[in-house]
Amino acid sequence: MSIQVIAMHGWAGDSRGWQPFAAAARRRGWRWQSVDRGYGRCEPVLVRWLPEDGLRVLVAHSLGPHLLDADVLTRADALVLLASFGRFLPPGREGRRLGAALAAMGQSLRGPEPEAMLRAFLAEAAAPRPLSELPVTIADDPLPLAGRQRLLDDLTLLAHCQGLPAALPAAAPCLIVEAGADRIVAPHARTLLRQERAGATLIHYPQAGHCLLGTSVLPDLLAWIGNL
Repeated sequence: MSIQVIAMHGWAGDSRGWQPFAAAARRRGWRWQSVDRGYGRCEPVLVRWLPEDGLRVLVAHSLGPHLLDADVLTRADALVLLASFGRFLPPGREGRRLGAALAAMGQSLRGPEPEAMLRAFLAEAAAPRPLSELPVTIADDPLPLAGRQRLLDDLTLLAHCQGLPAALPAAAPCLIVEAGADRIVAPHARTLLRQERAGATLIHYPQAGHCLLGTSVLPDLLAWIGNL
């Protein structure tokens, strides 16, 4: 059976982070396409499912599912959610705290040196591993104006997510990969995601941060897809 994968990074990410995944998938004969929002030095890249028979698998990190067109979402046969969520801001005090943090990040994006804020965010995303373990980031170069605006737009989207996109097929097999030491996605948001996709397979890395550094996520993801 042929397999094709579309992969979507999250907020402040880019398509370069998928390179090890893409290389491993292609060695198996799978088709891999990586979307890019164009936040930094990478140009925006939009993709569509290839017109061929076989399994269509969507792999998305964090905000990734919310950044894709409905046509891509609705035609997915299976879904992998990496350190993701349906609703980002949980109700109550924790949600208000996170909402204030998002507002402050937006102000920084409008300021003269947004790269400093982005480096701080990416350090939290990489933690408890060091930021240096991320081989490339959008904060390595000055942000283009268009990239800043996309980050601002997607920050607003992040604050208003109330669940997974409605276009995602509810009955599609789903793998949720959860980071136990995630400093970006609140524990309650992770719980809400598990409840929203109650039939999903769950992989939990207790010591992992939001970027899933130092885990077996690559072979685990490939094995799950290969067994569909």
